[in-house]
Amino acid sequence: MDNEIQLISDGDGLAVIGDPTAVERFLVSEGLPSKDLGLHRHGSVLSAGAAAAQVGSEIAANSGRWVQLTKESAQLVQKYGLMQSKTPGVSHAMVGQPGSITSWLQIAKGPGAIAGNPAMLAGAAGIMAQVAMQQSMKEITDYLATIDEKVDDVLRAQKDAVLARMIGVGFVIEEAMTIRETRGRVDEITWSKVQGAPTTIAETQAYALRQLDALAEKLERKSAIGDLAKAAKEAEAKTQEWLAVLARCFQLQDAIAVLELDRVLDASPGELDGHRLGLKTARQNRLELISRCTERLMARMDAAASRANTKVLLNPMDSPAVVKSSNHVSIAVVDFHGRLGIEGARQSSEARRWADAAKEVRDKALETGADGVGAARRLGNDTVDRAKSAKGKLSGLIAERALRRRGDDEERDEGGRVRDTRG
Repeated sequence: MDNEIQLISDGDGLAVIGDPTAVERFLVSEGLPSKDLGLHRHGSVLSAGAAAAQVGSEIAANSGRWVQLTKESAQLVQKYGLMQSKTPGVSHAMVGQPGSITSWLQIAKGPGAIAGNPAMLAGAAGIMAQVAMQQSMKEITDYLATIDEKVDDVLRAQKDAVLARMIGVGFVIEEAMTIRETRGRVDEITWSKVQGAPTTIAETQAYALRQLDALAEKLERKSAIGDLAKAAKEAEAKTQEWLAVLARCFQLQDAIAVLELDRVLDASPGELDGHRLGLKTARQNRLELISRCTERLMARMDAAASRANTKVLLNPMDSPAVVKSSNHVSIAVVDFHGRLGIEGARQSSEARRWADAAKEVRDKALETGADGVGAARRLGNDTVDRAKSAKGKLSGLIAERALRRRGDDEERDEGGRVRDTRG
């Protein structure tokens, strides 16, 4: 099998398993970044059972690399025609580079060592799920490092007992993850330390979601533009903090899932596949719950910006402030969605491109002089309409800049009437 490798996909990632040289050559030829799959840590699991012992030991001794499924790597799955296996949601193929042929070709000589053994295929899928969740945990760590207040600072600033308990749970989970890395498994003693953690994390998640709902409800209750501006400013200040708490909850839940899979691998390998699928469904349910809550908040902020745009002439200071707060909340939520994988990575890439697009539109408006009252109001109303789709959530910044320019260009005369000073 020196020139043959096995490809396994679970819908979230792609595992490349085989001789280390062949695996490296394949990944280089396809131009794909990868991470170590850690097959050596699970040699005993993959070789469980006398009939599979020899094959499992061979696989565990080989190299295993994990590739996150992106547009490019998903095309690779189609290219080599991975076939569905008997393990739900998992597909498999064998490819090789025979003789002097430079391209990799699918090999149709048999199901392969892993695909031919359902237990080992389930074990490989379980390991892939762990690596995927660890990658997500790393991305959340990077996200928390980029916001103004790191999650530990946010949590420590809170006096609520629910958040205080989660801080302690986080320490215990991190300790268990360290032991796992050192020992290569999760024994009964290690698991006993963390098995009550999910309840505390769920309580904290529910608390954070309620806080975001409260911000949205407060916005809905305000009618006067001055009060609306204050509520929008509060939402702007608090949203990032509660998103940080939610991100930390999600990170710890992924860590618990990694530990759970190791525990099942160690204690009940036959139940691994069902447990993996259950964890995947539970994770998706959490994402949908978070998505619904944060989208409600953005909808309230959009509505607030729309109301503020209709009052710009009478409230040249408060109206732009509401729009500005709405924009900042939208940016924060879209970035948060992208880091958690809500609705795919498209939103985060749109968010990154938006800054350049906003600058281009602003410069064009300045060149053409399209900064009058009518232009400002049309831009504002147009922005709110576009913000109804996830892709256009961030476009409200254009309205904010136009409104702010309008605020700078207008001043009131001694009688309190609006006077245009642009000459």
